[in-house]
Amino acid sequence: MNIDGNAILVIENLSMVFGGLRAIDTVSMYIKKGEIAALIGPNGAGKTTIFNCITGVYTPTEGTISISRNGTASGEKLHKIEGLKPNVINQMGLARTFQNIRLFNKMSVLENVMIGRHNSLKAGIVHAILRDSHTKEEEQRVIEESYEILKKLNLHMYVNEMACNLPYGAQRRLEIARALATDPFLLLLDEPVAGMNPQETKELEETINIIRDQEKVTILLIEHDMSLVMNVSERIYVLDYGRLIAEGSPLEIKGNSEVIKAYLGE
Repeated sequence: MNIDGNAILVIENLSMVFGGLRAIDTVSMYIKKGEIAALIGPNGAGKTTIFNCITGVYTPTEGTISISRNGTASGEKLHKIEGLKPNVINQMGLARTFQNIRLFNKMSVLENVMIGRHNSLKAGIVHAILRDSHTKEEEQRVIEESYEILKKLNLHMYVNEMACNLPYGAQRRLEIARALATDPFLLLLDEPVAGMNPQETKELEETINIIRDQEKVTILLIEHDMSLVMNVSERIYVLDYGRLIAEGSPLEIKGNSEVIKAYLGE
């Protein structure tokens, strides 16, 4: 695999076997700092399995997954992460959302984002019990930082609402806000517009661009909405039956005969 550009994620010869089923078969790919890339393919192609391997939900059967927060062009070495626990990988700068919304429904919108900031807290249990000035200052900082994230994603008007009361599209964006609160350099979005109407999809498309352009967070997304994929992605990887069958720009992918065959059949 020739790595073209400033890589922050490098996957080499990744395989994942469940019993006798090879869900991922020697996949190699990389993500460049500052880009929006997409991983597409028919249902069951193995896309979410790759996300689960990257984020530590699964330990791959074979292959390596490496990251570099500042990119390989900075001279920073790649660090292998396969087999690490999800919380450790998150602390290293990778965050994700899921196909099914996973919010704390009985907590407020602000509290959901504050939970994502817990990694930045330094106060220990003694300080928390005593409620000293340092702890109070830290809590106020987390509140302010969380509110700023909500403003950037146009969710601040819901700040005190229970998460379960938000419109569907806003719940999707709240999940992204909580992921951003962990201060990632790479954000993995798993079918972010699933179930959305056209207006909600347009709003989410704008959110994705804001995250990359203003927050300087690189994005890798899985999505079946090809209009969104073609609009926001600079590079696209295509999976079919666990194997990588194509990689290129949206224009290149749109005209690729193997991709057309994988989606439409012979």
